[in-house]
Amino acid sequence: MVGVFRRSLSFPNKIPSRNNNPSKPPISHHTRSISLPCRSHPLISQLRDGVAELHCWATQPDSRTSAWLADGLTRLKDVHDCLDDILQLPQTQESLRRQPHSAAENLLEDFLRFVDVYGIFQTSMLALKEEQSAAQVALRKRDESKISLYVKSRKRMAKEMRKLISAVRCIKGRSAPPLVRVGDAELADAIGDVVEVTVTVSLALFNGIATPFGSKRSTWNVGLSRLRKKAKVAEEGIEEFGEIGAECLLGLRKKSDEEIRSASKKMQELEICIGGIESGGQRIFRSLINTRVSLLNALTQ
Repeated sequence: MVGVFRRSLSFPNKIPSRNNNPSKPPISHHTRSISLPCRSHPLISQLRDGVAELHCWATQPDSRTSAWLADGLTRLKDVHDCLDDILQLPQTQESLRRQPHSAAENLLEDFLRFVDVYGIFQTSMLALKEEQSAAQVALRKRDESKISLYVKSRKRMAKEMRKLISAVRCIKGRSAPPLVRVGDAELADAIGDVVEVTVTVSLALFNGIATPFGSKRSTWNVGLSRLRKKAKVAEEGIEEFGEIGAECLLGLRKKSDEEIRSASKKMQELEICIGGIESGGQRIFRSLINTRVSLLNALTQ
């Protein structure tokens, strides 16, 4: 609930008994009002449903694919859009302005970190798209020097993703003071849930790229991935990012035409996956900016 709206139940004066002296005026009894909470705002219910769906999304597949990841990014974007709508409500803004200054600052800091992280991610993905396109040309020309540069760029990408993972985990570990005023608990839970699922999806995204790109193995072993069903979602790699490794790309002069065609096909498929994930990350980035601006407006107006 965005601020709990309360109503009062008033009880009438006590009806005098028929046996009482009718000449005496009725005794006025003051009964203390009982406050009952109203139903949650529909947007809160919608937000809860979106968060619940993301929790299910995080544990569904045995293997992690780019399609699964893109679906998670879309769902997360919808959750942030819903939170942004909630933050536009006058009741929400009033509730946020009642909070301690430290709690408000921590909220703004958390969302600023998310914005920074996704801004860096977008820059990295745009660079990867360019390197991916150049590598496909180099592959057809059997230009091993440029392919070597591409392999090194993938390793740099893995390092950058690990830095983002560390930044996101810092958000998860923050001990921000909760929203503790009476009637604000549901709003606090809603915002906390959004932060939690944003961390979950972000770790799945960044680890999904860092794990296969930074792996010492040349290819992603799908069979091993299936044996790790109990591993946390954040520790899994995205299959398409590991299906073509250094083994498929280096030593081009010794490879047959069929091997080159197979590698080219996988590189084309990977380019499509990268484009889809970059687009999903861009939508999340914009939603995060909108959410933080709405938070800032609510706290400063």
